[in-house]
Amino acid sequence: MKLRLILAAAALSLVACSPPSTTTPAEPATEPAAAPAAPAPVSTDVHRFKIGALDAIALKDGDITVPNDGKTVGVGQPPAAVSALLAAAGQPTDKVEFSIQPLLVRTGNRIVLFDTGAGKADFAVAGRLVASLRAAEVDPAEVTDIFISHSHPDHVGGLVDAKGALVFPNATIHVSAVEWASMKSNAEQASLVHAIAPKVAAFQPGESIAPGVTAVAIYGHTSGHSGAEIVSQGERLLYIGDTAHHSIISVQRPDWKIAFDEDAPKAQAARRAMLQKAADEDLRVYAVHFPFPGLGRVRKQGADFVWIPEQRRGVPG
Repeated sequence: MKLRLILAAAALSLVACSPPSTTTPAEPATEPAAAPAAPAPVSTDVHRFKIGALDAIALKDGDITVPNDGKTVGVGQPPAAVSALLAAAGQPTDKVEFSIQPLLVRTGNRIVLFDTGAGKADFAVAGRLVASLRAAEVDPAEVTDIFISHSHPDHVGGLVDAKGALVFPNATIHVSAVEWASMKSNAEQASLVHAIAPKVAAFQPGESIAPGVTAVAIYGHTSGHSGAEIVSQGERLLYIGDTAHHSIISVQRPDWKIAFDEDAPKAQAARRAMLQKAADEDLRVYAVHFPFPGLGRVRKQGADFVWIPEQRRGVPG
C-alpha cells in the first residue's frame, strides 16, 4: 500500500514537471470563399438608353424581309429606282429589310411597353420579345402599361400567346379610340379583341398615357394610327410607330407609296409632316422598323430628308 502511494506521487510529479506542449492546436475549418456572381449575359437584342431621367430599352423582336419587286415599298416606282437608293446606302438591292423593336420605358412606378412585336407570325422571323425582356431583367408580369400605335399584326401579335392567353397579364392596353373601333369591327381580329377587351383603355389624341408620355395622332397608315411623345427633364423622344417604315426609302422618298398604308395619300402627307417637324425641331426619334435599335434624328437633304442613326456606345445589354 505504501509503495503504490509513492509510485502515484511520482507520476503526478512527472506530469507537473513536463514542459508544455509546443504543438499548435488545429484551427477550425472554414468555408471556402464564394465565387463572385457571374455577370448577366449580354444580349444583342437589348439596347439601354436614357430619355432625360427615364430609363428606356430597345427590345428586338425580329425582322421582316420582302422582295424588291415594287409591290410593297415604292409601289408604282420602277424597282431600279428603289435599288438605286439601297445601293447608294450600301444595302442589298434584291430585298427590303425591316427590323421590329418594341420600346420599354420606366416612368415613375410604371413600366410602359410600346407595341408588342409580331409574335410567332408567318410573315416575319420574330417572336423574340419576351426573351429580350427577360434578357433586360424585366418579367412580362411587371409591365403595367402597353401603348399600341395601331392594330397591324407586327404590333399587336405579341399581346397573346399561342393559346390566346395574355402575355402581359397586369398591363393596361392603351389604344386610340378610333383604332379600337376599327379593331372591334374587324372579323379577323375577333379572338384578339375578345382576349384584350377587359384590359383596353381607349385614348384620344393629346391624352397622357403615363407620366411624361403623351399620345400623338399620326393618321393615314391606319385610321387611328398614333405615335407618342416621351418627355423628361427637357429631353424629348418621338415614338413614330409606322409613320415611316424604312430608314432609307421612307425618309429619302417620303412621298413614295407603301403597300402597308391603308390611306396612302394621308399617310404620305403625315410622313412628310413628321419628318419636317423632326428635322426642324431636332427631335430624337424612335422608329420601330429602322435598323436596331431604331434611335436617331432626321436631317434635311435637298427637298427630302436623311436618317442619322444614333451611335451606340459599347456593347448593348
